[in-house]
Amino acid sequence: MSSLQKSHHYVLRFWQVLLLVIVLLAWHLASRDNNFAFFFGRPIEVAKVIWAWFITNRDIYLHLGITLTETVLAFVIGTVAGLAFGLWLGLSRGASALLDPYITAANSMPRVILAPIFGMWFGLGIWSKVALAVTLVFFIVFFNVYQGVREVPSTLLDNARMLGANRKQLLRHVYIPSATSWVFSSLHTSVGLAFVGAVVGEYLGSASGVGYLILQAEGTLDVNTVFAGIVVLTVFALVLDGMVTLVEDRLLSWKPKAGETEKL
Repeated sequence: MSSLQKSHHYVLRFWQVLLLVIVLLAWHLASRDNNFAFFFGRPIEVAKVIWAWFITNRDIYLHLGITLTETVLAFVIGTVAGLAFGLWLGLSRGASALLDPYITAANSMPRVILAPIFGMWFGLGIWSKVALAVTLVFFIVFFNVYQGVREVPSTLLDNARMLGANRKQLLRHVYIPSATSWVFSSLHTSVGLAFVGAVVGEYLGSASGVGYLILQAEGTLDVNTVFAGIVVLTVFALVLDGMVTLVEDRLLSWKPKAGETEKL
C-alpha cells in the first residue's frame, strides 16, 4: 500500500469514527427527553449495562458463549452443506432439473416458522437454534455456489479437457476456484444470518443466550438492556465477519483489489 493510499485510508477511518461520535452525541442529547429515552434508551445507560455484563458482574460470558456456539455451528454446518449441495446440483443437470421446484419452494418458505418444529424435534437446547440458523445460512451459500459453478466458461472447460483433465481435476482446478469468490461473498451475509437464526431461536424458547437476555429485558420494558444486547451482538457479528475477510484475503490473494483493478 502506497503512502497516498495509507493517507486516504486513515482519513476515511477518521470520518467514519467522527460520524459514530456525532450519532452517539445526537442520541445522548435527544435522550435528555424522557419520552425519547423511554423508547430509545440512553447511550450512557447502555454503556453501563455492557460494563456490568463484562466487567462488574461478568454474567454475560455464559450467555454470549452459548449464542456464539450456536452461531458458529450453524455457520459451519450451513456453509459445508450449501457448498456440497451447490457443487452437486451445479454439476448434475438431471438432478438440478428434478429438484429445482422443490428447492425454490423451500427457499420461498419463511423459515422462521420452522422454529417451533425444531423446538419439538431437538428440544430447547442449542440444537434447535442451530437447526433454524442452518436453514438461513444454507440457501445463501447454496445458491452462490450453484451460480458460481454454472458461470464457468465453456471455453475454459474445453481447454482443460484438451489438456487431459479428468472430472476430479476439473472439480479441483476449475469448478471450485470459479465458485470461491461467490462462496466468500455469501459467507459475509451468512455470518449475520447465523446470528439471526440463533437469536430468533432463543427468543422463541430458551433459558440462556444473548437473545434470552434481550427477551427478558423487553418483558420488563428495560430498553437500555435491549440496546446493550443489540450492541454486543453487532460487535461480535462484525468480529466474525472480519475473520471471514481475513480468510478471504489469504485464499483469494491472487484476486486484484478494487484500486488495483482500476489502475489496470
